[in-house]
Amino acid sequence: MSMVAKVYSAAPIGFEGSLIEVETDTAKGLPSLQIVGMGSKSIDEAKERVRSAIKNSLLDFPAQKITINLAPAELPKDGSHFDLPIAISILVSSGQIKPAEVSSSVFAGELALDGSIRPIKAAVSIAEIAQGNGYKTLYLPEENVNQASLVSGIDIVGIKNLKHLFLHLKKEVPIQAIAISQAAPENAHPADSPTIDDIFGQESAKRALAIAAAGHHNLLLTGSPGAGKTMLAKTLPYILPPLSEQEKIAVTKIHSLAGNVIDDIVQTRPFRSPHHTSSRIALIGGGAKPKPGEISLAHLGVLFLDEIPEYPRSTLEALRQPLEDKNISISRAGGFSIFPADFMLVATMNPCPCGYFGDPERECNCSTTQILNYQKRLSGPMLDRIDLTVSVSRVPHSDILTKNTSTNKQHSNVVSSVNMARATQLNRYKSSFKNNGNLSSKEIKRYITLDRPSLALLDKASDTLKLSARSYFKIIKIARTIADLAGSDEISQHHLAEALQYRPKDA
Repeated sequence: MSMVAKVYSAAPIGFEGSLIEVETDTAKGLPSLQIVGMGSKSIDEAKERVRSAIKNSLLDFPAQKITINLAPAELPKDGSHFDLPIAISILVSSGQIKPAEVSSSVFAGELALDGSIRPIKAAVSIAEIAQGNGYKTLYLPEENVNQASLVSGIDIVGIKNLKHLFLHLKKEVPIQAIAISQAAPENAHPADSPTIDDIFGQESAKRALAIAAAGHHNLLLTGSPGAGKTMLAKTLPYILPPLSEQEKIAVTKIHSLAGNVIDDIVQTRPFRSPHHTSSRIALIGGGAKPKPGEISLAHLGVLFLDEIPEYPRSTLEALRQPLEDKNISISRAGGFSIFPADFMLVATMNPCPCGYFGDPERECNCSTTQILNYQKRLSGPMLDRIDLTVSVSRVPHSDILTKNTSTNKQHSNVVSSVNMARATQLNRYKSSFKNNGNLSSKEIKRYITLDRPSLALLDKASDTLKLSARSYFKIIKIARTIADLAGSDEISQHHLAEALQYRPKDA
């Protein structure tokens, strides 16, 4: 009489993933191994890896007709991490391992032909799926233990090879715990990266950077070539507050799903700078098997688009929905996935194709038509989703040469004020994922109040500037951030006045 064995694994499909039940049935007949359940080519190839790994681990591979089902059957499955649960399921079905010895456990790992276990991607996602479904133990390759240990509430066991795992399950040779290291690097700021202290002048742009960092606002820097727009943008990641433990899990999960990290933990906020020739799928995400794009890899960090008018119009318009919803929904014939995309958009642009329109020192040689066509590459709805717009002028060379930077401590002061403002928001919203910049209109009414003079000023400015409803609420959110930077509980008129200065003229 045949016995159906059940072993559990996980499929990191999309951002959430699903628990997978690996069923194995052995029956009399010609020796064969068949895997059903919408597995990919890599899963079909697991048959030979599993067969060799079991034999080379000095275990018995059943000379029977073996059928393996990956349930739920309608869910597409991909990845070599199913090798290990398939092998364990065969060993349970053949009676070499008792069902009780694998109960309450989840398995994931790629098998080599000699039985050793190779690292896999998306370990932290698999750990979250296992923990969320109430399982107590997760068996993973040793190289993946550090990353998976970000998830609390489940025991992570690192394994070297199939034979050692077998002896551990039989309680003959217990696997020793692996030392976990999740400490942040001592110097998260690279020595060759710019700080605010390295930038001469540009006080209004520095102020806008502080506001953007404090409230998670989108920023557009405009100005002539060589004014320092790109350098200003590159200082932003180093004035943002460090990732919280929950944020580390979310960011590491995204980068692990993309295959960017295997065992590493992402300790710093992402700064993604895709080239303007990047395809829309590379930026937004997708593919036959949906994968996160640049906007998701920038989740809880910065997406930097240098010279934003050079990006294809269709690519920029695809950013409108994730900028509003903070996630991206990807529908493909092979499945449907939702990835988070709560990023800060920081963009730069020249005022015209040659870059010198309005420059006091160099004459612009562009026609009026060229200037208008260039500026229209950024649509009105896209501009409406940018919170802060700042014009950056070139600093005179004489100021650069005579500036004394020995006592310049702007960077540390800005970092301190940004951290204070973020702490205020954390206390207000009770969540590290919620900032002033991503408040909904309903949440604005709940958390932010304006006195009569401030409301009158905002209404008057709204009528004069013809602000959209979205821009109207953005002004309130920016003013709330400015008040937080000032340590003020109330929003006053001068906070609103400063917020209004950052609106583009045509918005």
